[in-house]
Amino acid sequence: MNRLQNKVAIVTGGSSGIGRKTVELFIQEGATVIACDINEEALTQLKKEVPITTKKLDISSEENWQQVLKEINEEFGRIDILINNAGVSSDKGLAQTTPKDWEFQYKINSLGPFLGIKHVTPYMKENNGGAIVNTVSYTALIGSGTNAYTASKGATRAISKAAAVDLAPFNIRVNSVYPGVIQTPMSEAVSEMKEALNYLISHTPLGRLGKPEEVANTLLFLASDEASYITGAEVVIDGGYSAK
Repeated sequence: MNRLQNKVAIVTGGSSGIGRKTVELFIQEGATVIACDINEEALTQLKKEVPITTKKLDISSEENWQQVLKEINEEFGRIDILINNAGVSSDKGLAQTTPKDWEFQYKINSLGPFLGIKHVTPYMKENNGGAIVNTVSYTALIGSGTNAYTASKGATRAISKAAAVDLAPFNIRVNSVYPGVIQTPMSEAVSEMKEALNYLISHTPLGRLGKPEEVANTLLFLASDEASYITGAEVVIDGGYSAK
């Protein structure tokens, strides 16, 4: 308890799945948490169930990022943690992927985290440091899918490392996590395809899918002062799938 006491944390994609579990865990650990999401209906429902501040945020909009971060800083006086968790998925293969598909995946999965890092940095510099953690994907490590989703997540992997080096002099740590198939609304499409699901489980050394809280616990560690000497790190949370 209290591992994030007096910290102000932003979680994008905070209304469901990994984001929601992260929001709940961070609150338990003493943080003031702002859940950001483009889905206003989901944010309204979250606010009914969890004592939290919410903000509508289109992570692909630079103007929206600037506005929301300014509002948060004015209201709470600081920003200590940014969890870039929002994202979209695609199972289209190379032949089926159109330029529009490619652009959409990059806008959300790559441009979004980049804009968050860029515009939260000035506020963290004012506070002499901060922690940024990007939720990427195990597909960025193994090239699974050969599609725009994999490529967009690979770009975020590169952004994470570059930002870690660039921001280290300001005591701003940037790390990334690489979930496998986690039981979330985003993975429901896979869950409905029993053959694909059984394949994934059979090829996972731990023999099961991951849980949102298992990712949230890793995000908590990397965001906390316990990870004060960790930056540029990549933590894989896929039950051993990518190790094979």
